[in-house]
Amino acid sequence: MTGLRSGEVARAAGVNLETLRYYERRGLLAQPARSSGGHRMYDEQVVTVLRVIKAAQRLGFTLDEVAELLEVGGHRHGRRESGLAAKARAKLVEIEERTADLQVTRETLLATIDAGCDDLLTCAEEGCCPLPFADLASAAGDRVQLGIEEAQR
Repeated sequence: MTGLRSGEVARAAGVNLETLRYYERRGLLAQPARSSGGHRMYDEQVVTVLRVIKAAQRLGFTLDEVAELLEVGGHRHGRRESGLAAKARAKLVEIEERTADLQVTRETLLATIDAGCDDLLTCAEEGCCPLPFADLASAAGDRVQLGIEEAQR
């Protein structure tokens, strides 16, 4: 029987053996054939699939999303609305939202540094503190109040 053994596949794809087995359990990789000695024997294409999975993860796709993309890619029945381009557009929107959130966080942290805030509790009590303690407390209180009102209904 020809093919690649687990260690060879893992090395070629730049993953460890546990990752390889985990992806098999998750269904991202087909169960490999076994040699007469019981060793897993993989087709060379598995290396490409592993590299694709890792690249998709680096782009921000979850393993569930990668599994869906692999499934859609395997069934080319014109389901373009759920293909890679559509998923990439949705992921881009998500990344842009997170980037905007991170930019706000960055600006708040820079303002905190500029304000010379050295003590978290003291800063929380100061009106000039750039950290949004009051906004966060108010939002949390609103959520608690909403939960209480819903529970009373």
